[in-house]
Amino acid sequence: MLGPVLQLGLPFAAADPPEPGIYFVRQRRARRYLLRLDHEGRVRVTIPRGGSQREADLFARRHTDWIARQRERLVRVVLPAEERQALRARAALELPVRLGELAERHGLQVRRVSIRSQQTRWGSCGRDGHICLNWRLLLMPPPVRDYVLIHELMHLRRMDHSPVFWRLVGEACPGYAEARRWLRTHGPALR
Repeated sequence: MLGPVLQLGLPFAAADPPEPGIYFVRQRRARRYLLRLDHEGRVRVTIPRGGSQREADLFARRHTDWIARQRERLVRVVLPAEERQALRARAALELPVRLGELAERHGLQVRRVSIRSQQTRWGSCGRDGHICLNWRLLLMPPPVRDYVLIHELMHLRRMDHSPVFWRLVGEACPGYAEARRWLRTHGPALR
């Protein structure tokens, strides 16, 4: 008769389960592991092509101090429903006008503008010239808002985030790097 069967631990199994509030997303186009905090303070770990969840977990564990600092800085902007509706209505009036001014300044034509309540994007641009903007753009400083609008407009010239695209953004919005830093620091609280 055989004794009890023992199951050996697998060498690639994680020693501890991932911390609560951390989730993993595999991105084929990503070149490296990335950490991002979402608007609720959860940590999104991006796994690049060829990466493993084990390595992503280890990456997140190595950056626990950074995660803690980011969570401390996260202050959510909570607006009453009536104020949100009023801001969204105001955005529907003001953002298309400002987008049109910037488009004219840069010799571009926008076919359609939509105002939405996106949770992960400030804006988007379709190949057909349809630009969608997040109403929360009204909650940020005008130079940062203009950067987002210019970013979407430059997609009418270049539908990617290549160095050529960023050169176009830099020419149209010289202070874009500072605006991007503001978005990384303060943007999650607005969502």
